[in-house]
Amino acid sequence: MMRRTNPFDDFEELFERMSRQFDEMGRQFDRSGVMAQVRHEMAIDVTDHDGEIVVTIDLPGYEKEDISLSVANRTLTVDATRELDEERADGEYLRRERRHESARRTIRLPESVDEDGASAGYHNGVLTVTLPKRDVEPDDSRRIDID
Repeated sequence: MMRRTNPFDDFEELFERMSRQFDEMGRQFDRSGVMAQVRHEMAIDVTDHDGEIVVTIDLPGYEKEDISLSVANRTLTVDATRELDEERADGEYLRRERRHESARRTIRLPESVDEDGASAGYHNGVLTVTLPKRDVEPDDSRRIDID
């Protein structure tokens, strides 16, 4: 199968990276300027296997129930959120802090995928998402007649 290249893919990747960085900066602080939550960047690998795209994402410390996935229009979105309690075992609390951690990553997939055939597994802090490639004709262009 012949791979098509889009000259704008590099720009799209740049804008996604910039968007993630601005998103992280803006969400770290609430309106008073106090840090509101801790955000973590997810490390990912995207690999091309025979007939499928496999995305491997590091999400240590999260439970499976803390993670949500969605895929649409060649874009995989991963959201993870958890509440952490910092407790002191000795004596009465003079101060107790709750911490909210969240992570979000939007990943542009290199090819069209079959969203209905997607599957995912989470083991030892590593999320693996398998997305079957959608069959595309080598030349799916259509001739348009001119009146």
